[in-house]
Amino acid sequence: MLSVVMIGATGAVGNRVVANLMGLGNVGRLTLLGRRPVEGVSADFVQQHSVDLSDSSSYRSLLPGHGVAICALGVGQPSKVSREEFVKVDKVTVLEFASASKAAGIEHFQLLSSVDANSKSKSFYLRTKGELEDGLQALAFKRLSLFHPSMIFTPHNRYVLSQGLMLKVWPHLNFVLAGSLRKYRGIEVESLGRAIAVNAMKPGPVFEVLSWDEITALSKM
Repeated sequence: MLSVVMIGATGAVGNRVVANLMGLGNVGRLTLLGRRPVEGVSADFVQQHSVDLSDSSSYRSLLPGHGVAICALGVGQPSKVSREEFVKVDKVTVLEFASASKAAGIEHFQLLSSVDANSKSKSFYLRTKGELEDGLQALAFKRLSLFHPSMIFTPHNRYVLSQGLMLKVWPHLNFVLAGSLRKYRGIEVESLGRAIAVNAMKPGPVFEVLSWDEITALSKM
């Protein structure tokens, strides 16, 4: 039975990861760490702990005994926070969680990242995501899975008008995004959540970057 510890479970994607982990039937232990509990989650094998994610000493003792660590943590609207705050949440906090997970003997780490994440990118957002990924690779987990979705389709617009417009338009662009552009196809939040959950339960390579094609295939398993 799989044992999973996770941060970022209250977000749109994280919530669907949790739902799928609970529904797939072969998770023996699921530990959720965050500032507040995930509503509507109740099962004998689920434990929720209120911790300070910016201080790994608040949760380090809860990590041993897990085989997989999943991070779906991230700033929902990067443009609404300072660069310093974005780096603190999306890179520093995640790297601290990953470092603590590695020290606790966790072998498989899964990260919800972004399409085109690259530490050499001219985009501050993508460069920060890339720097995080470089840091994770340096930790040398037995297995590292990086999810690179493009636009994530959610049932409701969670943020601003521009996103609402994107949610209406982007699904109609998928058919023209072919060849090397397939990675920019949008993905339903339910499909992404299921893909992350399923990938935690199957064997895989030491290092993998999962884009639209791989995410879609996993979501159908």
